Amino acid sequence: MQPQDVASRPAPVSGPAVEALFAEHYPRLVRLAHLVLPPGLGDHRRVLTAHALAQRALPRGRALAAVIPAQSGGRHAGGRDEEQGYALLRLRVVGAALEADRPPRAGARPRLFPLPPLLPQVWGLRLLPRSGGAEEPALEQGLSALSGPARAAYVLRGLEGLPEDEVREVLAGAGVADPGAAVRAAAAVPPRDDLLRSPGLDPCVLRVLPTDLTRRRQHAKAALAAAAAVAVCGALLVVPGGGWGPDGAAAPSDAQNPAALAALDPAALTRAAPTAWRTSARTDFSVWPARGALTGDRALLRRALAVWARPGQHVQVSATPGTPAGGPPGPPQLLYAGRVDAARVVLLYDGLRIVRYAEPQSGTDRAALDLARADTAAGAEAEAVVLGRTAGTVRYLTAPWVTGAAERDLLRPSAGARDLRPAGGVTAPLASPAQRSGACTSWNVLRLADGSGTRLLADLGELVPAHLTVGRPAAPREASGSAGLRAWAPLACSLAAVRSAGVRSVNAWEYARQPLPDGSGAAEWVCTRADTWRGDEPRVLAQFRTPGGRSGAVAARAEDVAACGAKDPHVLAGVLWRSAGGAWYLLAAGSGDLASVRVSGGVRGSARGNLLAVRTERGARAGLRGTLADGRAAAGLR
Repeated sequence: MQPQDVASRPAPVSGPAVEALFAEHYPRLVRLAHLVLPPGLGDHRRVLTAHALAQRALPRGRALAAVIPAQSGGRHAGGRDEEQGYALLRLRVVGAALEADRPPRAGARPRLFPLPPLLPQVWGLRLLPRSGGAEEPALEQGLSALSGPARAAYVLRGLEGLPEDEVREVLAGAGVADPGAAVRAAAAVPPRDDLLRSPGLDPCVLRVLPTDLTRRRQHAKAALAAAAAVAVCGALLVVPGGGWGPDGAAAPSDAQNPAALAALDPAALTRAAPTAWRTSARTDFSVWPARGALTGDRALLRRALAVWARPGQHVQVSATPGTPAGGPPGPPQLLYAGRVDAARVVLLYDGLRIVRYAEPQSGTDRAALDLARADTAAGAEAEAVVLGRTAGTVRYLTAPWVTGAAERDLLRPSAGARDLRPAGGVTAPLASPAQRSGACTSWNVLRLADGSGTRLLADLGELVPAHLTVGRPAAPREASGSAGLRAWAPLACSLAAVRSAGVRSVNAWEYARQPLPDGSGAAEWVCTRADTWRGDEPRVLAQFRTPGGRSGAVAARAEDVAACGAKDPHVLAGVLWRSAGGAWYLLAAGSGDLASVRVSGGVRGSARGNLLAVRTERGARAGLRGTLADGRAAAGLR
């Protein structure tokens, strides 16, 4: 049967077609509803309502008529039918979101909004978008000052890319009485299309916090208060004198702990001497001096400490996996207090965690609090901390012993480095791959220099960047040299798999080279191991790269294993490979200490040494086993 040109035969907007569009564009529809909904709903309720509105936007029935004219669809142009289907979904989402912001009509039945939606529903947890840059709260403040129709006009223009005439059409279809006035009001807010698409405003990437535990427990306690009081009084009558209560020798629950109070006093903050790092044997955060123009701002420091101890409902809180929550156990160390782009930023360290507090320079009603583990950090792992992120870029505060900072693109190892000229330890902004989506065309990293050499640090979306190394796991080397840059070039994009996972360091190790069966050269086998700050759940990838290949193909991956690490520097992986002549082979390679490799299942074969090549067919499935030189078994990564 010859292929047919289906694009030349437009079909009606059918139910399945709209369902497919709905699934494809669901994250954008939820973001659209989230931005149009009134901010007064609160972050948790606004997220749930946005998902509910997007889910209810899918019309019922198996066939849908094209009830609105086709629009350009901004970046969604993909054929007239797709434009009609997406425009219909968008109109229903905008209309439902605006309905939540309209006052009820006289004599009309009460609406479901602003009551919580029936579905989805979450009990006992608060769902909040991820913490983003300091400019996002300022944008939300600007949107909150607009009316519902004006807010919808701003979002349709910035997020959807619609021209003004189509914005007016959508608003009119959603029941707005004066679309022109809404468009004019939206034009008063400066356009920030980049922020509208930022991760901090994505209601599909969420943080989960049990922020309502206290209120729920208070309700339960109130219901049992009288019975509890009677029970306690009765117990006091029969317990012998001198006995221990349920809390032992602890002070009453409302007692004021001196250490906890001192932790909230800005005057009690510890500060390292400006030259302590020159004479100390330590190279960690404990010898960083306090820097920034606002280190004497007691009010700012007091707000930072108070928010850390008890973040309010409007504070955007994020923490790397495995980072303990809660306030400082005692007075923390001040690392930085100053202005960074459009925010006031405070960096604190309590020996276990780095904490970043940020608030807009124009107000203090919305703030961000980020926590990250940094225990036992030393050397390269204690040389930089994220100060702020803005429009796809990131700024760092570097250690006092750092003498130079530059930006390098891992995908272009032969390209030069861009000097970041740190002033007072603060670098110029550099492009961050942590907030980027789409094709991986570059991967910029931070190169730092001091008296002992240079090193590379990668932004993986957390406060402390990950240290990149190369070589055998027992003795890794810095990746900042020419050989290390060439080794990381085909692997750089695989770092996206470990973003926001609490990664401390990533090592790349070329553990084998295998001659290809067709004589076209030798393939490289590389394993990358991402170790975390919490010590568990490392992530291991085995990658296979043919001669001349720009990037490696992931042959196997594993989590929470010792393979490819200092405790177990062994690895074994396999891949199905097709030669230029069309023949299929199962290729397998292990680290150099393997004495033999065998394959079983759909493919059978064995070889002495650490390399195996067996002729097979496309789609074959098999299991790998290896034997080390000392007789121990080595399982293949899957």
